Amino acid sequence: MQSLIGTGVALVTPFKEDFSIDTEALKRIVNFSVDGGVEYLVILGTTAENATLTSDEKELVIQTIIEANNGRLPLVLGVGGNNTMKVAEELKTRDMSPFVAILSVSPYYNKPTQEGIYQHFKVIAEASPVPVIVYNVPGRTSSNMLPKTVLRLANDFKNIVAIKEAAGDIVQAMQLLKDKPKDFHVISGDDMTALATVLAGGSGVISVIAQGFPKEFSEMIRLGLNRKVDEAFKSQYLLSDCIDMIFEQGNPAGIKQVFQALGLADNTVRLPLVSVDEDLQNRINVFVSKIDK
Repeated sequence: MQSLIGTGVALVTPFKEDFSIDTEALKRIVNFSVDGGVEYLVILGTTAENATLTSDEKELVIQTIIEANNGRLPLVLGVGGNNTMKVAEELKTRDMSPFVAILSVSPYYNKPTQEGIYQHFKVIAEASPVPVIVYNVPGRTSSNMLPKTVLRLANDFKNIVAIKEAAGDIVQAMQLLKDKPKDFHVISGDDMTALATVLAGGSGVISVIAQGFPKEFSEMIRLGLNRKVDEAFKSQYLLSDCIDMIFEQGNPAGIKQVFQALGLADNTVRLPLVSVDEDLQNRINVFVSKIDK
């Protein structure tokens, strides 16, 4: 799975002011990310607001991105949920040929035990016709997929090939890196600690901010992978203020304000999310104007 090395972007779903999907803006964002040098695209992750999309809208997003990408970069599809059998059924019935892997989040809301998490992903691994990236994001799921559980899955199922680790805990990431199977990828799911994870041995990142600053962020990750530490941290510190800003009032409200500042898309989000306030809009706009020069 060399296609998972480097920077993947968790694409947003841009909306018009009437809250309908803006497919033209989505095409612009795909092209901006591809032209900026990222290595792969992730469709229908949390950043896509997929919890607010209908089934038809999800299909529209998928097809729009496939067509806009036009085979240029590998595609990863978000297929997850807290109803294990529903996820398995989708994997068995959907045409997965356009995708190199799926990204599947640890079950949220139900708050399963570690054994429950293991059994959930066991079913998904057995159902999936493509490799699986498991996704640990305790801030959203209310349960932390512990390294012991991740390593058990990695060793038991050959098609579980990676984890997107978004606990924001570099010590936990290092434990995974120390004990993982040789070909298993530890991918950062946290923009601020992505470089540190890469320097510790990680394979890269699935990023939010990289779709707004694809050139700068993807180059930072490549510098980290090539052990050019000083140059990599120069890029980290260039972007660190904006990384904080885009998550300050929730994701994807922050990154959508970056797109508005860039003229790529409107900053509209669907309830229960709301757009960032005027103060944060102004701060993001000022940052973008400096980087964009």
